[in-house]
Amino acid sequence: MHPGIREHMEVVGSDGGHVGRVDHVIGQDIELAKLDLGGGLKHHLIPLSWVDQVADEKVHLNLTKDAAKAAWREKH
Repeated sequence: MHPGIREHMEVVGSDGGHVGRVDHVIGQDIELAKLDLGGGLKHHLIPLSWVDQVADEKVHLNLTKDAAKAAWREKH
């Protein structure tokens, strides 16, 4: 698990935009909570390689909110 990432932390893009909330970490991916309006009420996976830093109780990504949402994977 990436150091410092915990359940319910907000995930934000490099532009500060809300991407979702952490449900849990699975292998090399963060699964976002589906009960988050930013996540479209579905589970999405984003790779840990997108994490720039964990600070101020937030997971900061190295790409913008829109770029993250365009490239995330939907969990089936």
